[in-house]
Amino acid sequence: MLFKRPDKVRNKAQKPITAIVIFAWLFLSCMASQAQPSAMTAADATKTIVVLGDSISAGYGIQREQGWVYLLDLYLSANRPGWRVVNASISGETTGGGLARLPGILDAMTPQVVIVELGGNDGLRGYPVAKMQDNLRQIIELSQAQGATTLLAEMQIPPNYGRRYTQAFTASFGEVATTSDTALIPFLLEEVALQPEYMQADGIHPTAVAQPLIVDAVLPYLLPLLQ
Repeated sequence: MLFKRPDKVRNKAQKPITAIVIFAWLFLSCMASQAQPSAMTAADATKTIVVLGDSISAGYGIQREQGWVYLLDLYLSANRPGWRVVNASISGETTGGGLARLPGILDAMTPQVVIVELGGNDGLRGYPVAKMQDNLRQIIELSQAQGATTLLAEMQIPPNYGRRYTQAFTASFGEVATTSDTALIPFLLEEVALQPEYMQADGIHPTAVAQPLIVDAVLPYLLPLLQ
């Protein structure tokens, strides 16, 4: 099994096991070769999850196939047939940029679920928290208005931005989730941010070996939305 059971929240980070990953790939390849064309209806195949994020989701510094969004798609292919994950993330993206791109993404993909992983770059650039909150609310409300269920990922920034700003930044995600009636994933990098072996040299972006842990952080909050 590539990831831990989704109904249990990981308490301690564990390193991915290469042999398990390889086995998962072989298993999925075998399943694909044996699948019958009639096993899935056209409607089943169109259920889409869009990830609207920044470099954390775009896979900065690693191969696309190593990123958590790609691994999430792999997991759902094996465990939730009929669902696909589309990565609409761009490195350096802000909440303002994501909001500007969102209408075109919704029109093109008509997703059932939108995962919003934005805000980190707003914080690192010292943008006003209130403006970031407003952008996140608009992203969520626009997605919901077009029939998508939304999921917001909480982000955090280093403490050197000042206690007042960093606390307001972190709290803003919970406030947006509450006022926008959307599920909230607690700090997306909780299991990896303070583990040097899981972070790239810049101290901001996770390494390839950390990506399955991010999937583990997302699954307990995403899977209930797919019932």
